[in-house]
Parts: sequence; C-alpha cells; structure tokens
Amino acid sequence: MTPSPTQSRITIDGAQGEGGGQIIRSSLALSAVTGTPIRLENIRAGRKQPGLLRQHLTAVRAAAEVSGAAVSGDQLRSSVLEFTPGTLRGGDFRFAVGTAGSTSLVAQTLLPALASAGEPSTVTLTGGTHNPWAPPTDFLQRCFLPQLAKAGPRVDVSLTRHGFYPAGGGEIRLQVQPQASWSGFELLDCEPTFTSKVTAIVSKLPRGIAERQCDTIRRKSNWENARYEVMEVDEPIGPGNVVMIEIERASVTELFIAHGKVGVKAERVARSLLKQVRAHLGRRVPVGEYLADQLMMPMGLAAAQGHTSAFRSGPLSMHSQTHLAVLKVFLPIEIDVQEDNDVIVRFRPQVA
Repeated sequence: MTPSPTQSRITIDGAQGEGGGQIIRSSLALSAVTGTPIRLENIRAGRKQPGLLRQHLTAVRAAAEVSGAAVSGDQLRSSVLEFTPGTLRGGDFRFAVGTAGSTSLVAQTLLPALASAGEPSTVTLTGGTHNPWAPPTDFLQRCFLPQLAKAGPRVDVSLTRHGFYPAGGGEIRLQVQPQASWSGFELLDCEPTFTSKVTAIVSKLPRGIAERQCDTIRRKSNWENARYEVMEVDEPIGPGNVVMIEIERASVTELFIAHGKVGVKAERVARSLLKQVRAHLGRRVPVGEYLADQLMMPMGLAAAQGHTSAFRSGPLSMHSQTHLAVLKVFLPIEIDVQEDNDVIVRFRPQVA
C-alpha cells in the first residue's frame, strides 16, 4: 500500500493484508475525508467471489454521493475502482444494500465523511442488520457510537426493522451531527466492575430457542444481577436468531454476539458465546477485537489534527492490522503498536 508516483492519486492493492472489504471501506472513507483520489486494484482478488459485491458497491456509491465523487469501475465484480472525491455534504440520504448485506459496514464507510461535513445528515440504510460477518446495529448503538462521541461527532442510530441473514430486509436510520474538529481520547484502563445483560432475539422461529439460550447463560455464569431479555421480532421478514452478551463498564461497553445455526442446539450457541466473553474478561482489557477495529478511524483522524489517542486490547485481528496500514497511507500520523501480554495502540501526530 504505497502512494503512486504521481502523488495526486493513491494506488492501493486490494489483495494485501486482510484482502477483503476492510481495505475498500477504509480507503473510501479516508479518500472522502481527505479529498485524496484513489485507485483500488486487485479488489478482493483472493476471495471465492472476487471483485466488488453488492454490499461493497453500495458503500462505493454511497460514499460518492456524500462526497460528490467521480467514480469509474463501480460495477458488480469489478476488480479496479477509481474514486475522485469532491466536496463533502450533509443532507438526507437513503441507500439500499439489497439482500442481507451489512448496513453497519456501509455506515462504517459513511460516518467519517458525514461527521466531517458542514451540515447534519440523516441516512436510511436497508439490508442486513444482523448477520454473522459484521457487527450488528446493537454494536453501533451500545459500543462504538458512545466512543465516537468522545472524538466529537454525535451520531444516533435507530433500528426500525430487523433484517437477518439470508433474507435481509432490515432498516436502520442514522442521524449525524458533525463537528469541525476531532478530539483525542484514551481507553487504557479496565474498571474491575461491570454490569451484564443478555439478549436473545428470534425472528420467525420459536420463542423457546431464545429462552433456552438465556437459561443456559444464567445457569453457567455467576452473574447474579444480570438482566435477561427475550425478544420476538415484530413483523419478521425471514428466520433468524441471535444471542448477545453486553458487558457495560464506566468507560466502555462491549457486546459479544453469536448467531443461531440450523442443526446447532440453542444451548451450544449460548455456551460458545459465554466462553468468548469469559476469554475477554480474563484478559482484563477495556477493548475487544471488533471495537479495536472501529476505534482506529476516529483516533487516526484526531491524530491528523494534532491530538494523541490510545487504546488497550487483546491481539489485533487481520482486519485491524489492515486498517492501520491504510490509515498510515492517507494520514500524516504515527502509529505505535506495543505488544506484550496486551496490545496498546497509540496514534500521534507525525513529527515534522
């Protein structure tokens, strides 16, 4: 991932690092915010279905609309994309992902640009709200957006209709209040106390599945004061099941998610999720794997404006490592990754 010789356009190899949608989303967001033209090559070259899929194409066209970009290569299965941003703008937008493609990941692409625009925005996204390969809307609401507010932008998200994989058909609405500048913040300490909440949701499936998941976690955990909620989706579009464990601390909330699968017992899904949560709690770090990835963009943008930020987490995923590499290409920042038992990632302004 190196700037092209012309210096006016950055060329990025989409097959590097994670080699999937993360490179596309990060590059589009940073191109729109910084006004830097980009050329993406070898898009998702190593994947079973290479090139742009519908979810990625929606992100491209949405980013183009909010940034006034000129685009070429924005077709399904395209392996090369050129994106030349214009002027950021707010307003009312509506984008349809189609199928069960993740609305959260399209939102992840748009939020840096809309948070940097000169006027507020309202964005309606239709598609998947709960699928196994992306953070659900609940994660945006409870985990990421409260941290984003520390950097300045104020964003509210509401879930107006659930959309489970594979039927999709869900809808979320974002209201974005931009800020003129980004602020730095830190998430390094892990408070010893937390409150927990377990939520199990079913769509076009028996309520008993969600009840069994909650009962399993209640029996296997030692959370005496945990809250449990079973939810049946109103006016469901397709079948689906998800169980989530929320760990709320004073400084940060983490959300862990498991999706029900055909042929897998509800109790097994719940036990697997509880094991994941216990592993996180055992690390005694404030930031989990998925939130780490989400924090990098606002912390990087804050560093580009002269502010230092940092977080502490467990091992970084390939998604996160790829995200860091893209940030370094676009922004005049320094990123230090200190790896010991924990990982501390620091974002600093580049030294002249």
